[in-house]
Amino acid sequence: MSRNTSRRARAEARVQSFRCLQCGLDVSTTAPGTQHRNHCPNCLWSRHVDDTPGDRAADCGARMEPLAISVRGDGEWVLVHRCTHCGVLHANRTAGDDNALPLTRLAVRPLAQPPFPLERLGAL
Repeated sequence: MSRNTSRRARAEARVQSFRCLQCGLDVSTTAPGTQHRNHCPNCLWSRHVDDTPGDRAADCGARMEPLAISVRGDGEWVLVHRCTHCGVLHANRTAGDDNALPLTRLAVRPLAQPPFPLERLGAL
């Protein structure tokens, strides 16, 4: 079986739900605002299953930690994940049912943990 045939077979055999490896939640693969659900709406952790969005071609399969939020030019929020095994970074669209609390925590983390002592701000 060729690599392209294998990718196609994986894409066609998509499951309707998955269990989060981090928090154990059963997650539906359909979600508002995204075509390729790959992260848990509760804890935002993901699994390294794609090389490109939706292809399910990655062989790694390890957990992917949510690191940060990026905002696209149109204002759309994107989750940045890093694989805990191989270190690859992926950007994934947020979904309409994602938990707002961990999303907000990721978004404000740079303000809560700046790369410099906060005391320096007083000297400005």
